[in-house]
Amino acid sequence: MPDINLQEIHDTLVEVAFEAGRMILAANPNKVDKGSKMNSADIVTETDQAVERMVSTTLRSKYPSFSFVGEETYVAGETKVTSAPTFIVDPIDGTTNFVHGYPHGFCISLGFALNRRPAVGVVYNPALDTLWTAIKGQGAYCQRNATLEPGKGQGQKQKLPLNGGQPLGDLATALVAVEWGSQREGKNFDIKTRVFRQLTAAKENGGCMVHSLRSLGSAALNICAVAAGQVDMYWEGGCYAWDVTAGWCILEEAGGIMVSANPGDWNPELDSRLYLAVRGAESGQKEIVEEFWGVVGDDRMEYNH
Repeated sequence: MPDINLQEIHDTLVEVAFEAGRMILAANPNKVDKGSKMNSADIVTETDQAVERMVSTTLRSKYPSFSFVGEETYVAGETKVTSAPTFIVDPIDGTTNFVHGYPHGFCISLGFALNRRPAVGVVYNPALDTLWTAIKGQGAYCQRNATLEPGKGQGQKQKLPLNGGQPLGDLATALVAVEWGSQREGKNFDIKTRVFRQLTAAKENGGCMVHSLRSLGSAALNICAVAAGQVDMYWEGGCYAWDVTAGWCILEEAGGIMVSANPGDWNPELDSRLYLAVRGAESGQKEIVEEFWGVVGDDRMEYNH
């Protein structure tokens, strides 16, 4: 295969993200048809499906030899992320927030992977007009008022992390992102709720007394917050490659690391469904990962593909 122009792919994904954003903002979440997949907390709307059709059509037309994996066309047990050049797409990450009209927690997540590793990431929140981007080896950036014209309100691109990579302390000094997810029963849910409690409980009661927990309702936006240095880490089990590929690229280009949500795996697969994102820092990444894994202990979350 000839050399792949990652800059061109990045620019294409930004254009597609802006078009997707216009489609999402044109939709009235109070009137769109909606349904559920696994349960009532796992929502899908006609807007998700329309956006993915647009994204798929555009990318397949321009890059017909590349593979495409999207949330709304995924088939359990059949759809795979291979080593081929692959667009990995979530048309609306944070559909529940979109349906409720909550503007701070939904986005378009457009990732591109080579050899099952993130190579380009574009995440765009159209309600806030905020864009996060990265190309492997070229750094990560955030831009506010991204669709406005230069000199007419468009924000400057800010290199991530915004805090300059200050050292990490222990969990007692950390702001941690988590999500409840749509699976609300069984072993995985029990592990999550036990870890959430231990993270927040007072040290006198065997807890870590983290500064607090945050849930943006979007895996991609949680990872971008970690990449920006606004959140110290994000622990997740159950989401999919389309939720994390774009954000993962942005995280790594901002000096962050992605390890497994289950202890011991420092190099998780893109579609492992188990992730622990840690922000870029001059020091302390390894130590806080090991401390977090100590909270998880001998428990192990398990998810089907």
